[in-house]
Amino acid sequence: MKRTACFATLAALLTSHDALAVGAIANVTIIDRDSGVTLSTHFYHGEYWVAGTPGARYAIEIHNCVGGRLLAVTSVDGVNVLSGATAGWDQAGYVYNPGERYQITGWRKTNAEVAAFTFTDSSNSYAERTRRPANVGVIGVAVFRERQPQALYAPPNIAPSARQPEAPGAGESNLELARQSTVTAATAAGLSAGIAADQARASAATPSTAPLSMPAPKLGTGHGEREYSYVENTEFRRMQSEPNEVIRIRYDSLDNLVAMGIVRRPRPTPPVPNPFPDSQERQFVPDPPG
Repeated sequence: MKRTACFATLAALLTSHDALAVGAIANVTIIDRDSGVTLSTHFYHGEYWVAGTPGARYAIEIHNCVGGRLLAVTSVDGVNVLSGATAGWDQAGYVYNPGERYQITGWRKTNAEVAAFTFTDSSNSYAERTRRPANVGVIGVAVFRERQPQALYAPPNIAPSARQPEAPGAGESNLELARQSTVTAATAAGLSAGIAADQARASAATPSTAPLSMPAPKLGTGHGEREYSYVENTEFRRMQSEPNEVIRIRYDSLDNLVAMGIVRRPRPTPPVPNPFPDSQERQFVPDPPG
């Protein structure tokens, strides 16, 4: 059976600022779609952070910076954005042509539709509503280079049927089929036992340190309104089983990033005192009332 990955078709995209991007083989930026602003990245204790605005829609923009095709297996809050499965490197992702830039704007529902990414309280996030709260607040992109095809040679005195067989799996992609998720926030009661086991393992591995006191609820990613977003299926063979690059960006509200010491809130500029506050010179005739 042929296995496929989603191929991102070109669309009208917002221009991102690579100065705010994370990654080398691929550049990743987070776009606030309501304001059109590329969110600034803040490097803190070895991790990149962005400040999201509660209620705003956002996009993950990925830019292929190399000369060959790339596969970007993308996760939000520990969940694969294509299938809704607990994220793993061996799953399906988006394929980018050389130099291509594309925005992932939501949880993929069909080849023509997504449910928009929205910044929301963690209790309303898709991950928590599907009982997988352990990794809320992180965006991940595992980048794979493509394996180039090799020409096969058979000596002229050997019949084609006598050629040496290829190694097992050499003729097919190692990607999972990009199955559409049948689990939404409204049908979370039907989750499999495997997801519950993933949650139990993640909870057991979570450190027992007390969390910092935050002025606002932790931010997560919601399952927003349906939007048009078209992709096609394509085949992709990975150069290796592990990613060539893993890009990780954490996010929370600005208030929480300030509370954690990641962002310093700028001090307000004091007003300039006016020596004659009750005297305003007029040089021209004012408009009449109304």
